[in-house]
This record gives sequence, C-alpha cells and structure tokens, in this order.
Amino acid sequence: MRLDKLLANMGVGSRKEVKALLKAKKVTLNGEIIKDSSVKVNPDTDSVRVDGEPVIYQKYIYVMLHKPQGVVSATTDAKDKTVIDLLSEQDRHFQPFPVGRLDKDTEGLLLITNDGDLAHQLTSPNKEVPKVYRANVQGELPADVIQQFAEGVTLDDGYLTKPAKLEVLTAEEEPGVSEVQIEITEGKFHQVKRMFEAVHCKVTYLKRYQMGGLTLDSQLPRGAYRPLTEEEITACFHLTNKEI
Repeated sequence: MRLDKLLANMGVGSRKEVKALLKAKKVTLNGEIIKDSSVKVNPDTDSVRVDGEPVIYQKYIYVMLHKPQGVVSATTDAKDKTVIDLLSEQDRHFQPFPVGRLDKDTEGLLLITNDGDLAHQLTSPNKEVPKVYRANVQGELPADVIQQFAEGVTLDDGYLTKPAKLEVLTAEEEPGVSEVQIEITEGKFHQVKRMFEAVHCKVTYLKRYQMGGLTLDSQLPRGAYRPLTEEEITACFHLTNKEI
C-alpha cells in the first residue's frame, strides 16, 4: 500500500495534508524519514510514525452503538440525524454503516462496521441470527399468544413468520399494557410491531438487547458507542463461520 494512502485511510489527514507532513520530514518508515508519498509499505510489518507517534493500520471498524430514539439507521438522510452522525469524525473516516436497521422510534443494540462481508452474513435470512427485543404492548394478549408466536403468525401481507420465542415479563403493569420479550430470527420490515398487530395489540415501546452473540452493554448510555471487544468480534465471526 502507498504510504500516503495508508496515512489518509487512518485519518492522519487528506492526501494534500499528508504530503505536507512528508515534506516537513515528520513521517518515518522503520525509523527512516520519508518524503516520497508513493513509497510502498506493508501495514502488517512496517513501522510508520508521524511526529514520533505510531500509526496503527486498521482495515475494519466494529462498533456497538446504543441507538436512541429519533435517529435513523442509515449512513445519510436528508431530514433526520443518522446513527453515523453519532460517531466521531475519526470513526466516520472508515465509512462504516449499520448492520441491519432499527426503526426511528426503536432503541437499543446496533452493530456498525465497514466489514461488508460480515454485515451480509449477519443479516442473511439463511443464517437465522437470533435477535432479542423487549417491548411494551398495548391491548389484551391472547391466552395462547406464546403458542401462536412459536408457530409463526401471519402478517398483514400474508407472510407467515418463522417461529418466535415470546415471554410475557409483566402483565398489564400499566392499564392495558404488558412488558414482553421476544426473540426472532429474521428481520422483515417492522416485524415485531406487525407480529403484535396480527394478534390485535400495539407495540408502544421497543428496544433490542441482543443480536447473535452480542448483548447490549448495560453501562453504555443511549447515543453512546464503543469498539467491540475481541471476544465480541469472535462471537460475530463464529456466527458466520468467517475467520478473523
């Protein structure tokens, strides 16, 4: 990889700014001052420093975000703030994107990465990656609702969902409102909301806590994010049979 490309990719500066750093003799490669931006480097073995500080090459970014309500799961949006807008400029430099989506009014766990292959694997219907949500549901739940969800329910467009695991956590804590936990293995448009609509109930609050081997960090405030740990990254790759 060209030296200027590596430095630009790591957010050191634009190509023009990188050339200025090289000209000012602030960049070293394996201890030697380099002024030629086209010099080839091996990111895995060569030591690159700027002003004496090491530049560690990183190809992929893996981030856990506690998505708040009111932001959209997209890279850009003409009207609303996106989940990418919540990242720092340095992290946005990697051109990451959300893996799957959460509705604008849904909060909780969202994985953000620039690893397209991993994202595809995690969202592939064939992988049946489990996703766990908690919801407040308004209306009287049918007595056999757990069995109905376990067998799959028919949505408004005639689609029969795959079996889902439903647990009623608190029945009618508020008048006519139940707190439930639901695990699904697919991600149709507004699926959780539409599943409850199929049994004549309405979701008034929805939050995702888990996706595959990832569980939302209870110490992570809404709107905040952090890099995945090595164990969490391994768990993601384990689901897809992809090597790290």
